[in-house]
Amino acid sequence: MKLETFEFKNPDDNQRLDKEIFLYKKIYTRAQIQKWIKSGQVLVNGTRVTKTGFKLKLDDQIQVTPTKAPPLKAFAQNLSLEVIYEDQDVLVVNKPQGMVVHPSAGHPDQTLVNAILYHTQLDSQDEVRPGIVHRIDKDTSGLLMVAKTDLAQESLSQQLKNKTNLRRYVAIVHAPFSEQEGTIDAPIGRDPQNRKQQAVLAGGKSAITHFRVLENFADYALIECQLETGRTHQIRVHLQYIGHPVAGDPLYGPRQTLKGSGQFLHAQQLGFYHPRTGKWLEFEVEPPKIFQEQLRNLQLVQD
Repeated sequence: MKLETFEFKNPDDNQRLDKEIFLYKKIYTRAQIQKWIKSGQVLVNGTRVTKTGFKLKLDDQIQVTPTKAPPLKAFAQNLSLEVIYEDQDVLVVNKPQGMVVHPSAGHPDQTLVNAILYHTQLDSQDEVRPGIVHRIDKDTSGLLMVAKTDLAQESLSQQLKNKTNLRRYVAIVHAPFSEQEGTIDAPIGRDPQNRKQQAVLAGGKSAITHFRVLENFADYALIECQLETGRTHQIRVHLQYIGHPVAGDPLYGPRQTLKGSGQFLHAQQLGFYHPRTGKWLEFEVEPPKIFQEQLRNLQLVQD
C-alpha cells in the first residue's frame, strides 16, 4: 500500500474531510474515500479520523493509505432473470429497471451478468462482461441480446457495427412535439464539466437517433426512438439536446417530473440475424408497470 500525505491549504476553512480528499485525488470516488475513512485508513495530524464529515482546519496534515480494490470478476448469482428467448448461441433477456448490466467498480455484483452466469454457460474469456455485446443504462429497462458462443459474439458485434440490427425504444419525455418525426445527428462525448455525464460536443463520436411521436400530451409526449449508433446515454443526451429530456431522468432531466424509479425509457423492440442460421429474429416486450401506469395517467388527463 502506498502512503499519500498532503496538506490542507484550501482557503475555505471548515472543509469536509471526504470532500477535500476527493478534490485532491479525483481518480477516487467519494464512496471509496468514505470507506477508507470509516475503516481507519485516513489520519489527520497523525490521529485516525473515522467520521467522513470531519471538518478540517487550515494547514491540517492528511495521510491517506488507499487500498487497491481486488480485480473485478463476474461470478454466478441466483438472481431473478426474465428470459425472452434462448438457444445454443444466443440469449434474449428483459432487463429490469434498476439493474446494472455488468460488474464495475461501483457495482461489483448483483448485475445482469451475475444472473446470466447462474442461468447458463457462456463461452467467453471476458471475466467481467462475458457475452455482452451491447448495454442499456441501469435505470433503463428492456431487451438485451447476449452471446453464448464465440460465433454469436462475433456475429452480433458485427451486426451492431454494420447497423443491421434493430433497437427500438419508447420513452415518455418532457414537452409535446410540433413535428411528428425526426433525426438527431449530433456527436456525443464525455462532458468536460461533469465526468458522470455525456454531452453533445463538436469533438465527440458520431451519434444518430431517429424518433417518431406516438402521442402528445399537455406537458409530455410518448415517443419511439431507434438507434443507429450506440453511444453512452445516447437517447437521453440527444433528447435533452433538442429540448425534450426523458421524464424521470436524474442526470439530464428537470427535477419537476413524473414520479418513478429513474428515466421513463424502455428498450421495447430488438431484432437481429441469428448467428448460425441467418434467420431474422425480432422480439418485443411491454414497458414496466410504473411506465404503463404513468402513461395511463397522462392519457386520462388528456381525455
